[in-house]
Amino acid sequence: MTRLSVNINKIATLRNSRGGSNPDVVQTGIDVQRFGAEGVTVHPRPDERHIRYADVRALKQIISTEFNIEGNPREQKFVDLVLEVRPDQVTLVPDAEGQLTSDHGWDTLSNHEYLKEITSLFHRSGIRVSLFVDPKPEMVEGAKTAGADRVELYTESYAREFASNPSHAVAPYIQAAEKAKALGLGVNAGHDLDLHNLKYLHQQIPWLDEVSIGHALICDALYYGLENTIQLYRRQLV
Repeated sequence: MTRLSVNINKIATLRNSRGGSNPDVVQTGIDVQRFGAEGVTVHPRPDERHIRYADVRALKQIISTEFNIEGNPREQKFVDLVLEVRPDQVTLVPDAEGQLTSDHGWDTLSNHEYLKEITSLFHRSGIRVSLFVDPKPEMVEGAKTAGADRVELYTESYAREFASNPSHAVAPYIQAAEKAKALGLGVNAGHDLDLHNLKYLHQQIPWLDEVSIGHALICDALYYGLENTIQLYRRQLV
């Protein structure tokens, strides 16, 4: 079964826009699990413009499913936080400082030695490591030799091209996922997945371990309600 991990960064963005604690990020973490999500994802950034480091520590205390922390391990503050909190999974993303959102995966070949070293560091604390990669078999293979447990396929190009040509949009993802499967790597996916394109992706790659969805899901929740929206997304994965 493909797990749905809800990224709650946008809840924190809304809270931070006014200060205070409304909406409550920790209560949202409790609720998304109660409403059927199989995991909670956060992506803290150095400027703490949405999820704060204190949020990550507080969320750890209420996670009963799976906790996934995303971020750039070249930031020592991020590495220290992950080693302190010890989530179930860390997803390593090559974000630049101040970047609005993730827009590319790792070059696992040119960064091989670094990724191998940082992956080993997290493994020593019992944390599963997923590398955020573009849908290219050579990048998947580089993730495997660096010691990663999973790859997360960066699905922005799939989402962008889906409406005009679904089979063309998904083709490189099938190829990359098949490579990962052959190598014994788990496969996650995330970025711009929504109620329009998620089901087709899952049908084409039914062995996906996990999808991480935040922006679209929170936007849909404004209309449909959070509990109903989570159930709508889960139905795309059966």
